[in-house]
Amino acid sequence: MNKPQTKEAIILAGGLGTRLRSEIGEFPKALAPINGIPFLQILLDYLASQGIEKVVLAVGYKWELIEEVFGPNYKGIALEYSIENTPLGTGGAIRLAVERIQGENCFIVNGDTLFTIDLVDLEKNHVDTTSACTLALKKMTNVSRYGSIELDEKNQILKFKEKENYPIALINVGIYCLNKTTLNDFALKEPFSFETDFMMKKVGQFKLTGLVFEDYFKDIGIPQDYHEFEQDLLNKTIKI
Repeated sequence: MNKPQTKEAIILAGGLGTRLRSEIGEFPKALAPINGIPFLQILLDYLASQGIEKVVLAVGYKWELIEEVFGPNYKGIALEYSIENTPLGTGGAIRLAVERIQGENCFIVNGDTLFTIDLVDLEKNHVDTTSACTLALKKMTNVSRYGSIELDEKNQILKFKEKENYPIALINVGIYCLNKTTLNDFALKEPFSFETDFMMKKVGQFKLTGLVFEDYFKDIGIPQDYHEFEQDLLNKTIKI
């Protein structure tokens, strides 16, 4: 399998896991046990298989627990910790973490979702279209949790639609290839959302593109999907 030229990634691992408290207790969501294995370990295994060599963990809530488990290195991936002393929102977390990125581009991965795409394809689309940010998209039914995205014929994003229960739609599932200079003008003065304050509001200002994938996807943010993911692994619906 080919490996992407981009070797760095940011994982948004600062989630409180509020909706999973009944299942995992008072732990960061990234440490949610999946059949005894922290979810973050599954994400790191995926990134290792994709040739990623450095991961910046954007952490906040009880981040010391994450560091205790994973330390400075995992399977040859250098781990750095970008620590939010106060909540910065997803945009602020990325803006802080991207200061640790050395290359021109980096991948960004949500710490509570797994989408087993080939990062080479996402990177190629990002570079070929000279985009500020390229989103991995998936066509799904029952999209009320996610909202949806409208593309033009060149895969440039035209519009982000609000969360409505469309019969079928393209959704943003939380993997991006980002040019690190894109957020230079966003000062860390107050929390902001990468999804709403950057992408939705700046869709006409920055070139944002999307690429549709059909790979396995699961968001463990709610108990039902959390347990479905555990069962998928047990049933070998997905192999990590």
